[in-house]
Amino acid sequence: MSSHRGLPGKPVCLLISEGGWYHDEETGRVKEEAVDELFWQKKWEQNQIGFHEPTPHSFLVRYFSSLHLKKGACVFVPLCGKSLDIHWLLTQGMTVVGVELSRIAVESLFQELGYTPSVTEWDGGVTFEAGKLRVYVGNVFDLTAQELGGVRAVYDRAALTALPESTRHKYAAHIVSITQAAPQLLITLDYEQALRKGPPFSVGEEEVRQLYAASYELEILESEDVEGGLKGVCPAVEMIWHLKPLSK
Repeated sequence: MSSHRGLPGKPVCLLISEGGWYHDEETGRVKEEAVDELFWQKKWEQNQIGFHEPTPHSFLVRYFSSLHLKKGACVFVPLCGKSLDIHWLLTQGMTVVGVELSRIAVESLFQELGYTPSVTEWDGGVTFEAGKLRVYVGNVFDLTAQELGGVRAVYDRAALTALPESTRHKYAAHIVSITQAAPQLLITLDYEQALRKGPPFSVGEEEVRQLYAASYELEILESEDVEGGLKGVCPAVEMIWHLKPLSK
C-alpha cells in the first residue's frame, strides 16, 4: 500500500489491485491509472506469470508470412517478456529486438534459448544481446529510434492490451514514431471491460482504428472466440490485425 497526499490533512491511500488498478480507500472509487513498473516487476519476482504462454501464438505462425520479410529482417517485439514467440521468430531466421521491464524475464529468456548474452548499458537500463537477439531492459517509453535502429516490422502480441486506456494512445504513437511506422502484426482482445479488470485490457476494433488509422491501412486477418472465455470470467474475442503503412 502506498500513501499519497490529497487535501491538506487527508492522506489518500491507494491499493494496487491484482489487475493493476488503483483503489482509493478514502472515496471508495476505483480508477484506472497507468499500470506502473512496480506492478509488472512484482509479477515476475513472485513468478505470477500466468500471462506467459507455453507455445508460440497460432496467429503468429499462421500470419507471419503476410509481412513478406526476408531472412535476417529485424522484428521489434515490445513488452516481450520471455515469450516463446521470440524463439519461433529466431527459428524463422529473423533478427529480433525486444524491450522488457523485468530483468528476471530477460535473463530467463536467454537462459531458455541457451544463449550467453553480452550485457551493456543504455540510457534506460541494460541491454542483453546474443546471436540475432537483442533485448533492452527498461521502459519502452525510454527507447528512442536511435537506440532501436531500423526495424522492418513490429509484432505486438500483448503490449497494447497490457496497458490501460489512459496510456494506450501514448504507447501507439510512440511505437509508430520509433519504428518509423513499420508494418505491424497486432493481437488484441475484445470483451466487456466492466466484467473483468485488466490486464489484459479490452481493446476493440473502434479503438484500434482510432489509434492507428492515421498511419496505417488496417486489416483484420482473423478473429476467434477465446475458448472458455477470458480466464473463465467472460466471453472474449481475440483478433490479429495487419497494419500496413500508408503510402507517403
